[in-house]
Amino acid sequence: MNASSTRYDVLGLGCAAVDDIFHVPSFPATDAKVRVARHERRGGGLTGNALVAAARLGARCAYAGCLGADDASQFIEQDFLREGVDISHAPHPEGAAVIRSAIIIGQDTGSRNVFYLVPGITGAHATLPEKSVIASARVLFIDHYGMAGNLRAARIARAAGAAVVADFEDAGPPPFDEVLALTDHLILSEESAQRISGQSSPAEAAAALWRHDRAVVIVTCGAAGCWSVSAEHEAQPRHHPAFPVTCTDTNGCGDVFHGAYAAELAAGRGLDERIAVASAAAALRASQGGFPTRTAVDAFLSRNAITASPP
Repeated sequence: MNASSTRYDVLGLGCAAVDDIFHVPSFPATDAKVRVARHERRGGGLTGNALVAAARLGARCAYAGCLGADDASQFIEQDFLREGVDISHAPHPEGAAVIRSAIIIGQDTGSRNVFYLVPGITGAHATLPEKSVIASARVLFIDHYGMAGNLRAARIARAAGAAVVADFEDAGPPPFDEVLALTDHLILSEESAQRISGQSSPAEAAAALWRHDRAVVIVTCGAAGCWSVSAEHEAQPRHHPAFPVTCTDTNGCGDVFHGAYAAELAAGRGLDERIAVASAAAALRASQGGFPTRTAVDAFLSRNAITASPP
């Protein structure tokens, strides 16, 4: 594929993972033995899930993070290809491997615990993909894996006029602060936002992380919705309620929110519409599982409505 002639809606450089998911009736006490009701293996990771979610909504997506020669990387390659995510620019450096996760989901609540292993180099490569590939993207999607590569890519993307959407779970080592400063669409979970900002509430965390050269800061709070601070709304914290659904599996809901937001951003939607679509996609993920399609999200939104409000 000729990078110079290809325009991507969303280019992801962060982590991908192979998730082994075990469904149990409920979470047991320690030192207990529990029979697994169901097991499945699927692709995952902060960026991996976000790209698949964006592709399901019709975005043209590519993954250019590190992949290895291990069986887990091959599983991820096949998963991306099935979902229409281009992997032709993904480097395969020596020692690279995708994350391996064991995820335990309690069927009574839909909540989960995640146990993960990082067996090798993962996330953004320090010098790849080529500059023209990064500049071809409308949206660059990164997480906290591969900070040197994230910094290079974010600089190229911002210089080319592309948006940088980030999902950081931790502050991470240098050059985290530089990457954070280049992120103009910062979307964090409540726990991550509190750790990074030092603030105790999601509204305060969003306000503390806001800066005038950012487009938006969003702090997601699961069933409690999310908070945003943006230039569109005079840098005042606004609360966006979540859609009320019965949760059967909360695993990956935040990733789906991120991916749907990135897809809508690439399509030129306004902030409130981006958040509504992302919230709907996350609600469908939580209540029905899987990655919702554009048709499913549009149908859901036609039956439901939420309105943002100030604190």
